[in-house]
This record gives sequence, C-alpha cells and structure tokens, in this order.
Amino acid sequence: MRDALGTTTDPGAPEVVRSALLDRSGAVEGDGPDAGVAAHYGDPLREQRLITEGLAVVDLSHRGVVTVTGPDRLSWLHSITSQQLTGLPARESREALVLTPKGHVEHDLHLVDDGETTWITTESGQSPALTTWLNSMRFMLRVEVADVTSDWAVLGEPSAAESQPGEPLAWRDPWPDLVGDTAAYGPVEGHPALGRAWREVLVPRTALADAVGDRDLAGTWASEALRVAAWRPRLGFETDHRTIAHEVDWLRTAVHLHKGCYRGQETVARVHNLGRPPRRLVFLHLDGSGHTLPERGHAVLAGDRQVGQLTSVARHFEDGPIGLALVKRNTPVDEVLDVAGVSASQVVVVAP
Repeated sequence: MRDALGTTTDPGAPEVVRSALLDRSGAVEGDGPDAGVAAHYGDPLREQRLITEGLAVVDLSHRGVVTVTGPDRLSWLHSITSQQLTGLPARESREALVLTPKGHVEHDLHLVDDGETTWITTESGQSPALTTWLNSMRFMLRVEVADVTSDWAVLGEPSAAESQPGEPLAWRDPWPDLVGDTAAYGPVEGHPALGRAWREVLVPRTALADAVGDRDLAGTWASEALRVAAWRPRLGFETDHRTIAHEVDWLRTAVHLHKGCYRGQETVARVHNLGRPPRRLVFLHLDGSGHTLPERGHAVLAGDRQVGQLTSVARHFEDGPIGLALVKRNTPVDEVLDVAGVSASQVVVVAP
C-alpha cells in the first residue's frame, strides 16, 4: 500500500521511495527487492544489449546510502568488516562484508571514500538496520554514521573506471578480480565476468533525472540478467541466514584473509584452512522450451531428492533462461537438475 507520495505505508515494511524515473515512457515498476525503480522500459533484452555496449544506465535509486565521517572512520570500518580498509586512498572502491559472530553474511557494503567521508551503498531496505548496527559499534571512536538514502541516489553504469576528481563519486565493482590477500573458490582464468564493467554512481536524489541526461535507461531485469551471467552474488538472493562467503565465491572481492580480527573471522579462517563450504554456488542453463520460468526460491532437485534452492533467475539476451542456485556440496557436478519441472544443466562456480 502506498500513500500519495508513492511511499510504502504497510506497517513493518521497509520504506520504498518511488523513483522519479518511473515517469519515463515505457517504465514498468519492479517488485520485491527491486520495487520503487523500473524493471524495464519496454524491451529488457534490448536494454541488456545497450548496457553491454556501454550505452545505457540503470536506475538503482532504491539502494540505501550510508555515510561515515570522522578521523577514525576507515580504521574503525576495517576493524568490524571483512576487508582491508586502513589507508584506503580517496576514490578507490572496496567491497566489505559484515558477518555474524558465526561467520554468516549479514550485510554487503559497496564502499568508497572521498577523503573526508566514507560512502556505503546497500541493498534496498538495508540501510536503517546497517546504520543502527554501526552506531551500536561506535564506542568512543571519532565517527559519525548517517543514513542519507532520502537525499542521495544511485545510478548503475557500464564503466570499469574509478571516479576522478570533478566527477560524481562512484563505487566501481571489483568483481571478479581477486582483491588483496584473498582466495578464489571459483575459476580465475576463464571466468565469465572477466573484463566486466560496472559501477554505482552517487548523485543527489533531486538531480537524478539530470544525471541520466539523454542517455538510454535500462531496467533491473536487464542488469540482473547480466549479474547472473557474471556469477555475481547478491545479498538476499544468493544468501540466507546461514550463508558463508566461501559458498558463493565472495572471498575474491570482499574478504582479506590476513587482516586483524573482526566478527566472524574464525569461521572464515577455519573453512578456508581446513575444508570446503557445505554448499556451493552453481550457474544454471534452464530449459527455455516452455513459456514460463521457475521463480526464485524454488527447490532444486537431483532426481527425487532436493539438493538446493534457486536463488536468481533471468532471461539473457544471448544465453536464454539462466539462473544461480545454492546446492549441497556433494551434488554430482554432471547431473542434470530439475527446478519446478524445468530441467537445468549446471556449470560449477564453487568447486565441490
């Protein structure tokens, strides 16, 4: 239920502000985690092509934006997240995870510092919880945390460049590079996302339309299809309450293996040093002969045995119906799987 301003009014639901770009011709609003922005503008397959050609931007203004200021900000964030952040140069992007004490993924931080303020973008609806948790961890340090989602918005654009002085600040997605002292649980050579160009540009919410200018717009259906094809994990999609970073190959961009102690580090180190994760991410080629696709959350079967769950699904402009799934580690890698009656061949992302 929405009020006259387009804001959710359901009790207990995270606030969703309707993007001004939904007034553009052909815009069809998304739902669920991507409510508030356009799922597509009439032709999602064409929109994928425009992104890959560097010609379109994506309205991600439903993402949360949190700022951290103060002289202790980077050393403090370094001490409570999975990433090496001390001495981070201005305008150099990092990805960091907030883990539970048992090492389960709780928050994914897209982080860039401008020399005075650390800017963090989060999944839609996550910024209030993140802000509350960060404030609870401040103690006597010289830091200030603010949720600025109401004032700042995010645009996704196909660029592999860090932002430069004089340009709007941007977070460059490092995926699938190995960032710092870390490890890959999926392939290094031959990874499908090698050469991928993607960043999130921070703009004042009131200037969102001006920031788009005369560039083409693409919806989240298009950007999600390209994310799935890149095997890129997304919080709340490839994660649940028991996900550890190893299962979805998240160490490569978001976890430094030899930094100081932080919450959840013991699990990260134990699994890395002593074994393999209990589940593994797989990429699925789905049978596209039918008219419908299984929905995210459907059970993944090997024969009559449930071995996992579909975490993301999309239609790719070249590969057709595709998906990501978390399956049990011992699921045979050559077995054709079944998702809601749709056959699916698997490509190993995290090796068993």
